Amino acid sequence: LQYWEKCARDIRSAAESNKIIVEKSTLPVKTAIAMERVLSANDKGLKFEVVSNPEFLAEGTAIKDLENPDRVLIGSKETKGGLKARKEIVDIFANWIPKDRLITSNLMSAELSKLVANSFLAQRISSINSISALCEKVDANVQEVAYAVGKDKRIGNKFLNASVGYGGSCFKKDILNLVYLCETFGLYEVAAYWESVVTMNDYQENRFVQNINKALFNTVTNKKIALFGFAFKANTSDTRESPAYYVTRKLLEEKAHVVISDPQALENAKKDLKEFNNLIEYEEDPYKAAHNSHAIAILTEWDLYKNLDYKKIYDKMEKPAFIFDGRNILDHNKLFEIGFNVYPLGMPHLIHFKEA
Repeated sequence: LQYWEKCARDIRSAAESNKIIVEKSTLPVKTAIAMERVLSANDKGLKFEVVSNPEFLAEGTAIKDLENPDRVLIGSKETKGGLKARKEIVDIFANWIPKDRLITSNLMSAELSKLVANSFLAQRISSINSISALCEKVDANVQEVAYAVGKDKRIGNKFLNASVGYGGSCFKKDILNLVYLCETFGLYEVAAYWESVVTMNDYQENRFVQNINKALFNTVTNKKIALFGFAFKANTSDTRESPAYYVTRKLLEEKAHVVISDPQALENAKKDLKEFNNLIEYEEDPYKAAHNSHAIAILTEWDLYKNLDYKKIYDKMEKPAFIFDGRNILDHNKLFEIGFNVYPLGMPHLIHFKEA
């Protein structure tokens, strides 16, 4: 929070005329009001209007999202000056965005909407991940369940892919921001509800590692585990809050020999795990990473991993060979035919021996 205040003070110092300040970042609700108070405390007689215009850009599709957004939200104070500032920002976006996608609101609604949007997206991921755990117990297929549920137009099919967990810089931060906000106003039950979304994500990451440990005869000590993917999602090098980070940490705690492979994120992985770098191998080539490994874990949904020669990989692995598909992107039946013991998420396991 120190940065928005410093920014406001710098603007106040440099400004020589009235300004509209557009707040883009995800910030705690009422930040715009605090910013306006800082800006207004000037001795130049200048007037500032703060408008909240939260960005809804996603990594990997930011330009597309800017050119063709689902909506643009613009919030301001409901005063004469605030409404005039709001209209000026609306008019800018109206040059390329249809008017029915331009949403206006008060300041607080705009700031809160960004937090709620990210929290709802994370909630959907945690919801389907919770069902993936149940599917494994009752021999259901989480992809079939998600497809059936998603065909309901009231629900839709977005963000219903079971996975090892969500990551990125926004989801966890924004949910915990929402939790803090609810607790501040004494809404403890509401806070607990949203905090459970984070708890479920932690559970899914832990469960993934527990499945690896159990499948490898209840120990991964001194066993080579190749992690395919470290970025929190495909088509980015961003590793912030990546599930792969937590999976790596937990495997290291169990004394596994971890090899990390990723086409773009290895440098960031090395920075994130610098205190453990003497215990980890980094290898961009997935074939080399999997050489002599006991198991492979798919942690990022890179297209690269869908098209590998898994027969070639299998032949160079320790036997029995295991593959844990944390993104459900592979052809599991084909992998089983090659010889792998296959552990998808939320589906029956395909194994060549009877599980204990």
